[in-house]
Amino acid sequence: MSAVPGGEPGSPVPAPRALTSIRRSVPRDWDEQVDLFAIVKLDSGGFVRGWNLGAERIKGYTEDQIIGCHFSQFYREDARRRGVPDQLLAAAQRDGHVEDTGWRVRNDGSELWARVTISAIRNDQGQVLGFVKIVRDLTSEKRASDERAAARRAVAEDLLAPATALRDHLALLSEELGHDHRLLRLAAEAGDRILAVADTLGGVADAHARRGRRSETFAVVARDAASLVLPGDTHGRVVFGQMDAVPVCADVRGLRHAVAHVLENAAKYSDDVIDVDAYETDEGAAVRVHDRGRGIPADDLAAILHGGHRGRFDDTEDGGQGRGLTNAQRIVGEHGGILRITSVPGEGTTVTITIPRTDDSLSC
Repeated sequence: MSAVPGGEPGSPVPAPRALTSIRRSVPRDWDEQVDLFAIVKLDSGGFVRGWNLGAERIKGYTEDQIIGCHFSQFYREDARRRGVPDQLLAAAQRDGHVEDTGWRVRNDGSELWARVTISAIRNDQGQVLGFVKIVRDLTSEKRASDERAAARRAVAEDLLAPATALRDHLALLSEELGHDHRLLRLAAEAGDRILAVADTLGGVADAHARRGRRSETFAVVARDAASLVLPGDTHGRVVFGQMDAVPVCADVRGLRHAVAHVLENAAKYSDDVIDVDAYETDEGAAVRVHDRGRGIPADDLAAILHGGHRGRFDDTEDGGQGRGLTNAQRIVGEHGGILRITSVPGEGTTVTITIPRTDDSLSC
């Protein structure tokens, strides 16, 4: 048996350290030969100082084109505006490395879905000399995943649309008959089961989005509410005027229900057309519903939003329990908005719902 120099006779010779062996066998230009990943070397300011074959293949820039350019040009304009590239470098400097997945921009303007890891490179004193950025192109995987999700959503929507309409109709009907009506309760339970199936097909994330808040335009919410209240007579009774696409972050189902309450009142207390507008104000996104009905006396305007209170022009044949506008005001308040009513007896009533708008470039 061989002996270790300076050791006890008969001591075994240790195997060479694997890491040392690998380092000796890897060529100095190993990163330039890798083409599955983009390996980008940045200086401490984020300017490109090294570029491998994988980066050229994935990003579309030759080394001569990109060396000396700031790496922020790989990001979308909205991401640059929000300072995302600098934020990633700051996180890598603070934590040693940072990971990020999202859309990036190629040289020809096309986009790729990339998984990115940025690692800080330091000297012996801990000073950051630069960064190494490793990028993997996952665009094909992203597209395949999106296609599968779209197929599931399509099936879910086939169930979701009629089931949601059913539940909303039942909710409005419960205002007339009372929430404790046995048949309504059974029908609502059946609707909930159908919605549960749609949620399962659409996936947990989609189900959460439907139950929570998501981005939509207030104009779309208003149109959907009109179709809900007057499904066979929308074009005859409702006149859509200014319908600007102002984005909101909302519980869309709840907000649609609020607008539906307002439209239901307008349809109940007038026989003429109902004007609906959606537009932007200094306060946010607004939907205005105007009818040419019997109107509301000024003395009743303050009290009519209290549950069960009905104005002096109310008729016993009108039906309902007088809680529609109260529920609408509650939902609007939950969105940080306000519901306003103006009316002239004998000429009509205008109800305006205003809630904060959202930035359409940001997710909800």
